[in-house]
Amino acid sequence: MEQFNRIGKYLLILLITLLLFKGDTIPGHNQRERIGFFTRTIEFDFASWTLDAIGLKWTHGAFNAQAYLSPEQQRQIVLDYLQAQIDYTRIGWEIDALYYTPTVFDPDYEARGLLQEQARRRARLQHLAPLCEAVLQQQITDILKEQGLTLAGQPIPPLLYHVTPLPYGMVISPREVIRQDHFISLQPDLPLDQITALEQAVEADQNVSALITPIGGIGAYPTMVASTSHLPWLLETVSPEWIHNYLTLRPLGWNYATSPELRTMNETTAEIAGTELGEAVLLRYYPEFAPPPTPSTPTTPEPEPVPDEPPPFDFNHEMYITRLTADQLLAEGKIEQAEAYMEERRQFLWDHGYVIRRLNQAYFAFHGAYAPYAGSGAQGSDPVGPTVSQLRQQSPNLADFLNKISWMTSFTQLEKAIAP
Repeated sequence: MEQFNRIGKYLLILLITLLLFKGDTIPGHNQRERIGFFTRTIEFDFASWTLDAIGLKWTHGAFNAQAYLSPEQQRQIVLDYLQAQIDYTRIGWEIDALYYTPTVFDPDYEARGLLQEQARRRARLQHLAPLCEAVLQQQITDILKEQGLTLAGQPIPPLLYHVTPLPYGMVISPREVIRQDHFISLQPDLPLDQITALEQAVEADQNVSALITPIGGIGAYPTMVASTSHLPWLLETVSPEWIHNYLTLRPLGWNYATSPELRTMNETTAEIAGTELGEAVLLRYYPEFAPPPTPSTPTTPEPEPVPDEPPPFDFNHEMYITRLTADQLLAEGKIEQAEAYMEERRQFLWDHGYVIRRLNQAYFAFHGAYAPYAGSGAQGSDPVGPTVSQLRQQSPNLADFLNKISWMTSFTQLEKAIAP
């Protein structure tokens, strides 16, 4: 019976995968087709990746190994995986240092032992990864049950994620307004010279703003997550990507690409809900990684400002100012001035230690959808994210919030939902 239930579960997963699988742009769009002339040979193959990931999940899920471990053993598997990731990353830095150091005349010879050790650590990481993923999937599922986000104890769709090299995202915005028109997933191993050449070629051919950027997760199925040794980031990436899968089975997700407002509603909902779920998992299973509680009142008085000391540099505020000014210049039809201004601000941010390769319309179109609070960074004056946050604040719990917003199909519905 148990084996039959597992087979039934994976047949359900396969069915949901087919329902969730979708392209990253609107089919048949003329501009998208013309951009495809430049990108077609290097676009990411989601179909092959999905089949491979489902096969891997099936293989390890058939054994259901995490169910035979005690809660402490499950926790230790995750901690061992995180340490293995740290060890693997560190030895990569050591190898890189040999090749960067001018006084090392034969780095190939010097790195031989480290390369062998790197291979051993890679093998250990690959050995631990499937079980770690299974444990975290189960722990997040347990929190989803407590939050009332399951059906008969099972999330729909079942929560599945896989750590993998992530595709780059190519974002396309018009030059005259900040708006994401296309998002094209490209292969993850593109060199920087090819990236910059591709951006320039598409911009020259289509008179658009383009940006090719790394991303942290993709709501494919299973969801795709970048490797990391930082557990809070991992949980707060896995959880939002599942929220995207959850929304895709409801009207808000169906209409993700219908308008910029609905895209921002999707992204902000996933960020808010995913952060709550990730923090809940940390508090339950890994409290040493959880952020300290915010005190209701300050325990010590705030120090008086020093008159001659400049205020600390506030990246989010500077990005907010940049977005507002760029929007204003574009609204006045001053496209070249807006682009020159954004480049000046990029250099200004660089001088203060913030490395941004390109700051343009496409950058703000992409990053502006991930700002849930008013006046925060790349969002500028866009009211959509803060309105989603307001709905969450008015909702008694996470399930109520998701049930309300997931059935919405316009920003107008959201505004009405929070009206007094």
